[in-house]
Amino acid sequence: MRLTYVETLTRVPQPVAILQQAFAAYQSGNFAECERLGQRVLQQLPDHPDTLALLGLAAAQSGRPQQAVDLFTRALRTAPGDPAVHGHLGITLRNLRRHDEALQCFDRAIALRPGHAITHNNRGGTLADLQRHEEAIVSFERAIAANAGYAEAWYNLGNSQAALRRHDAAIASYRRALALDGNFVDALCNLGVALAERNAHEEAIACYRHAIALEPQFADAYSNLGAALADLRRYGEAIAAYEQAIAIDAEHADAQWNLALCRLLLGDFERGWAGYEWRWKQDQVARFRRDYPQPLWRGEQSLAGRTILLYAEQGLGDMLQFCRYASRVAALGATVILEAPPALQSLLSTLGGVTQVIAQGAALPPFDIHCPVTSLPLAFHANADTLPRDVPYLAADAVRSTQWQQRLGGKTRPRVGIAWSGNLLPDPNRSMALAEALALASDGIELISLQKEVRETDAPLLASRPDVRHFGDALHDFADTAALTEAVDLVISIDTSVAHLAGAMGKPLWVMLPFNPDWRWMADRDDCLWYPSARLFRQTAIAEWSDVIRRVAAALRDRFAL
Repeated sequence: MRLTYVETLTRVPQPVAILQQAFAAYQSGNFAECERLGQRVLQQLPDHPDTLALLGLAAAQSGRPQQAVDLFTRALRTAPGDPAVHGHLGITLRNLRRHDEALQCFDRAIALRPGHAITHNNRGGTLADLQRHEEAIVSFERAIAANAGYAEAWYNLGNSQAALRRHDAAIASYRRALALDGNFVDALCNLGVALAERNAHEEAIACYRHAIALEPQFADAYSNLGAALADLRRYGEAIAAYEQAIAIDAEHADAQWNLALCRLLLGDFERGWAGYEWRWKQDQVARFRRDYPQPLWRGEQSLAGRTILLYAEQGLGDMLQFCRYASRVAALGATVILEAPPALQSLLSTLGGVTQVIAQGAALPPFDIHCPVTSLPLAFHANADTLPRDVPYLAADAVRSTQWQQRLGGKTRPRVGIAWSGNLLPDPNRSMALAEALALASDGIELISLQKEVRETDAPLLASRPDVRHFGDALHDFADTAALTEAVDLVISIDTSVAHLAGAMGKPLWVMLPFNPDWRWMADRDDCLWYPSARLFRQTAIAEWSDVIRRVAAALRDRFAL
């Protein structure tokens, strides 16, 4: 910010001298003294823009952002051409999450001072807050063009590139930031995350350990270290890293959540279910939290004569896995209303114990108490001996089953349903390329695609393979998928909702799992506690599906005498 105002300095030297003292107090962190001196200046010069701006900075640093906004706004009335004050106002508005107004301030500042790297960087940060990462990248690149040695801009550029899953570009940007500032611990930590996305877990671990050496109380680095160790199946070390993060910051939601997942994967259900509730403070899940006035049920209160609302807060697979508890809830004397994603509404009407199934987004009927389905294992103190294994608990609609049998026509060979991609975004843990999965094709079986959506990269190959029967948009919802699943002899799937559907229906199911699987499949088992009809095929090396496919193909030959 500007510290002098020439006309005022010429006429009234004493207030400006006081302002210089106020700025010195600000620089030393004595914001109360800065404000005391600044108010003395305003007594003589009520609209002095430099003083108003300095008091705005002090107010912002003292945790009074709205007062800072008011002071910066007053300063700009007298000095509307001051780019620094526009920039300070933009930063404060961004901190208040008034992003559109912040962008307007940064745009004004840039118009007045086009080559100011810090303002371009702050504009990019605001766009990144809005998840407008393509635009953010442009601003960060302009900041770097103005100052190639600006480590923070390189770091922020890497963050937006990582958000767009451009991990190689992000790695390069983080490395540039670290070349400029070798002690930039946040850049080290995020470089580790980007390397882990490229399955370079040992390099990621080295980044986290370096960050911890520079900042021993860096809880994020310990949490990320735990995740990298877990990806290598070094679960004991992962737990120790998570626990160290929690020792530094007991409210570290990611560490608490990942520790819970690790414990569940290893069969430590009591502590795992309790820790699973930390998902509500974890960024990916917290936005799905329901804040109803009715109480949340976790097993403590009696349900006799009460109406309970059960609902999903995560993916379709979670609802398919945990909806089985509805009958146990009903057995406690409750009337059960189940809110379901629209794609599951028709299918879940076959679920025992449920009085009414309503689609997400529809008006809710009256209820007395509520519980997300993923908290039901905690409520019922689920463990390896008490998990509900009464399968099937979902069934295909008889009319739709007949329609799909007719559509498929006469059966001359064993029918094998297959799902090879659980996410349209690239995700090596939940997807493989269709070309890899087609190694399972054989003249002795009929392959039936259970996928509704197919990635663009797989579509041309699928279109060229008439031996794989794909129905796409004809699968209107999961009731259709269930009817088609009913028509096959075996389902082979990666970890996706199709696997949960087949398991819930009691169909023979083979699940192809990544090296470090999701917690529900646990570690080192070839069977599944949740789905008795399932057989598990695990990767023996990270992101390597060829060995899995080889073993599944051999099992297919044995099963159907191919």
